[in-house]
Amino acid sequence: MKKTIKLAVVAALALGATSAFATNGSALTGLGAKSRGMAGATIGVSHGAESGLSNPALITSIENTEISFGGTFFMPDVTNTNGLVLPTGPAGGAPTGQTDDSSTATSKADLSVIPEVSIAGKVANNFYMGVGMWGTAGMGVDYRDDANTGQMNMVTNLQLMQFGVPLAYKVSGLSLAVTPILQYGSLDVNYVMSTNLQNAMWYMQTGTMGGATIPLTMGMGVAQDLQFGYNLGLAYEMAGFTIGAVYKSQIDMEYKGFHTVVAPMAPGYTNDKLSTPAELGFGVSYAMKQHTIALDYKNIQWSKAKGYEDFEWEDQDVIALGYEYNAKGWAVRLGYNYATSPISEAKDGTVNSAGLSDGVVNTFNLLGFPGIVESHYAIGGSYDITKSTSVDLAYTYAPEVTNTYKNFAGQDITTKHSQTGLSFQVNYAF
Repeated sequence: MKKTIKLAVVAALALGATSAFATNGSALTGLGAKSRGMAGATIGVSHGAESGLSNPALITSIENTEISFGGTFFMPDVTNTNGLVLPTGPAGGAPTGQTDDSSTATSKADLSVIPEVSIAGKVANNFYMGVGMWGTAGMGVDYRDDANTGQMNMVTNLQLMQFGVPLAYKVSGLSLAVTPILQYGSLDVNYVMSTNLQNAMWYMQTGTMGGATIPLTMGMGVAQDLQFGYNLGLAYEMAGFTIGAVYKSQIDMEYKGFHTVVAPMAPGYTNDKLSTPAELGFGVSYAMKQHTIALDYKNIQWSKAKGYEDFEWEDQDVIALGYEYNAKGWAVRLGYNYATSPISEAKDGTVNSAGLSDGVVNTFNLLGFPGIVESHYAIGGSYDITKSTSVDLAYTYAPEVTNTYKNFAGQDITTKHSQTGLSFQVNYAF
């Protein structure tokens, strides 16, 4: 068991993690190739060792010990058009003209690798435990090489990885579980304000034109944090039905310097926190011979998560529907996942409690953190190489979504965003 845990640790660290837009806001629809093949239906159907984080109560389906090792190649396609017609004029005076800094660019952050390694098994009568490392969420854009000024050469990069130890106890058909979690997070945000943009921002804040003569580079550097959280899970099996429930605690992360990159557009902003939101979910599945149908509902509480609430993210209701056909030696999976975007246009004409105007909220959301996709389609499968070894594959696709809001200058900013993902996983049971 100790050797297997060491293998899991080494494998996860070797894979590493890079930023990604991870579908339901900044959270992955599923962790592991089986769950992603069913579009994230994980709360009421067991996926073996994979389930250690999504619903730890479901690891009680493992007969002995199982290890899963794999990852997802995540490929977002994000294009932004920012309409910036800015005032120009002498420093300290009123505008005497204007300049068109509008531009369109496609983000170069179009490929990420998200790891997942987990092990779980039965260790005593009625008692199960495991250990795992999961890349759980992230987001990022990269406009650093674009000559156009509308995208401000913005680069954002958020990475989250969770280390957990699922512990589960089963009596008859009832399973109860907890997963203590250590979460690692890193965040980097930087961009360039052109002289025209600096002078225009000064005008919007003071009523007179600024006198900037050189571009201003804003950057916080890579900030990191480690914090604890937990997941609670429940499952009950009866006559082919499995009913599950899960609660994931909010994890408050602090990235020192985050407020400094927001402050040029909102001088009163002081927050460095960007919390992982709490989740509450329920799921049910029904297995009949070779067929399994699963349905999940979860609520992601962005509106209460520090940082996200400042940028007016809204709670998400997520529905996942999955199907599996499991034959001898192979399986096929299908799934559909839907959640309305947590981002909508801020347009009440006021400055919010965090000191952010509508236009600043809209600009950072659509330019730097556009987690706006809604529908997700999935297909996947498994194949048994030997009695103890199997492989899983999954392909996910999120169709393009286009949102247009008003930016900090009161002009249109538009983002188009679609996604594809390919997941691969190797499983070993012993």
